[in-house]
Order: sequence, then structure tokens, then C-alpha cells
Amino acid sequence: MFRGSIVALVTPMHQDGQIDFSTLADLVEFHIEQGTDGIVAVGTTGESATLGVPEHIAAVGAVVKAVAGRIPVIAGSGANSTAEAIELTRAMDALGVDGMLTVAPYYNKPSQNGLVAHFKAIAAATDKPQLLYNVPGRTVCDISNETVAELSKVDNIVGLKDATGDLSRVTPLRQACGEEFLLLSGDDPTAMAFMLAGGDGVISVTNNVRPAEFKALCSAALAGDIATARRLDAQLLPLYSALFVEANPIPVKWAMEELGITRETHFRLPLTEPSEHSKTIVRAAIEATQPV
Repeated sequence: MFRGSIVALVTPMHQDGQIDFSTLADLVEFHIEQGTDGIVAVGTTGESATLGVPEHIAAVGAVVKAVAGRIPVIAGSGANSTAEAIELTRAMDALGVDGMLTVAPYYNKPSQNGLVAHFKAIAAATDKPQLLYNVPGRTVCDISNETVAELSKVDNIVGLKDATGDLSRVTPLRQACGEEFLLLSGDDPTAMAFMLAGGDGVISVTNNVRPAEFKALCSAALAGDIATARRLDAQLLPLYSALFVEANPIPVKWAMEELGITRETHFRLPLTEPSEHSKTIVRAAIEATQPV
């Protein structure tokens, strides 16, 4: 279903902050040509936190239209309000996405019981597959392994994007949730090890700038080709830190313009253009990871 190299797609914008739909469609074609296995549209890397609901729906709809069924589209549908997340979920369902990615509620700091109730309420609003998204570094809310295991019993909660970077979670999660439950890394630096430990793929930021190389890395890791996976991981290593030298997606959007993948680099406030120091770091990582 959702396996391999999945891009956490950026949302291109014009200088005035409006969504650049033409470039968004171009990015879809770019990723399909490069072999990307799936697209997360308007997740947190897609600046979902700064888009209004109508814009969010329009951007995901544009990706679904451009993909035209060629690879899976997973829509970001999370919110810190359960009611808003349900509203988004129903809207994404109507667009015909293949699945949805629902981030843990940020800022609220709910209990584990609150998380269970939140995700169950969202899942009940649709028949589409749901992926949980645990990224406590951004949400200040950690979905425990026990909570994931409980939620895995819900028919349409089919997997987890784990951005904790804690590899000790993989084996217990696999044992608790079963072989069919999808475990996807959301942390590029540990993604290779995550897959070798039994994960099913990666929802990646780095994939935005080196999609063919990241696809090759995922394919090797999932095939158990440890030597090739390690070689490709080492090749991409400089980007893993450089693309987070400032808050995501600031560095990756700038890197995409630097590489000519996009024409402009613009953000929604409060995000702003990277500093000159950060640009130097990202540029050096780009040069160090040129395909050979």
C-alpha cells in the first residue's frame, strides 16, 4: 500500500505567499519520473500549519489531479483540534486520496487516553486508510508504543510514521502491531537503519532534492542489500543535517531552488528565507551529494 520512498512534498508558493499550482503540478511529474513511490501532500513539510482549510483542500486536490492514479497520494489531515481534523479528513476523502496522515495534536499535550480518543474519532469519519504521525520534537506529544498498538486494532488505522529517530521502538512496534501494520520512518538520518530493522519505508524530506538516490537507498534497504544501502546512505548523509539547519521546510525549499527543481523560494510567515550562513551549509551539502 504505502511502502518505499515517499516524499513529504513541499508546497511551492509565489512571492505573495499564494500557492504556486503550476510548480506543484511540475513537482508531481518530477517525482513520478524519478521513481518516488508515493506523495504526502500538505503534510507538515508542506506548511499545513499556515494554510487555511480551503487552501489545504485546493493543494491536495491539485496533487491528486496531477498524479492521476499513478502513485499513491497521502493527504496531511491532522490538526490540534479533533473537530478540525475530522473536517479535513472528510474533505480529503471527497478528493479521492489514497490515504491520510494524521499528526499528533500539537500544543495541547493530550494524555495517551486523549490520543486514542482523538485518532479513533478521526478514523471513524472515513473509510480511507489512516497513518498516525508521531513527531514529538514538533508537537511536544509522544504517541507511546502501547497507544500505537491499541490504535492498530482500528480497521482503517493501517500504519505509523515515526519521526522520533528512536530505533529501539521498531521491533516492539512490529511485535505489538503485527506484520501488516505499516511502519514508516519520518527521520531521514535513521531511515536506513529503521528499514533494516523491519520498517516498510520512509516519508522523507531529503526525497525532495535527491529523489532518485533516495529511492535507490530505500529499495536496497528493503531488499536487505546492506552494502548498497550503506553506500547510498553515506552519499546522502550531508543533506540529512543540512536540510534541518533551520526549521523544516526552510532549507529544503531553498535547496530545491538552488538545484533548479523549483523557480522560487517563498514561505508563509512566520517562516522566512534562510540566513546566508544556512545557505552556505546547504550549498555545501548539495555539492557533496552530487550524483556520480
